[in-house]
Amino acid sequence: MRIRTHRARDRDDRGQVALEYIGFVAILLLVGLAAIQLGVAAYAVNQAGTGARAAARAASLDEPRAGEARLDPVAAGTAAVSGWLSPKVSPAGGGGDGVAYTVTVKIPSVIPGLRDGFFGTATRTSTMPKLQPPN
Repeated sequence: MRIRTHRARDRDDRGQVALEYIGFVAILLLVGLAAIQLGVAAYAVNQAGTGARAAARAASLDEPRAGEARLDPVAAGTAAVSGWLSPKVSPAGGGGDGVAYTVTVKIPSVIPGLRDGFFGTATRTSTMPKLQPPN
């Protein structure tokens, strides 16, 4: 009968800590990427809302004064959103005393291998009252 010594057991367990460490680091990286992805998605939603408000505000302004250029709502909405989000700005009706614009952006992916828009799109609509001309 052979008795295993403490030293032989240690030799069998060699490398176990390294494997556990690698597994733990991989899980931490996945959790970190998920948190960053959530932040990017929230940023995309925020930017869509900002663009919709800017477009609706530009459309709600009355006729420009002499010598001033008329604001283009689509250009205003596009300029208000970060360029890397590639916003799509479109009128959403509004009718009556208000104007509405919708901005849609694809939620970018920070996870390698996934295309932008894999997590869907962020769409926001904003309505602004039409400004009445001064008397």
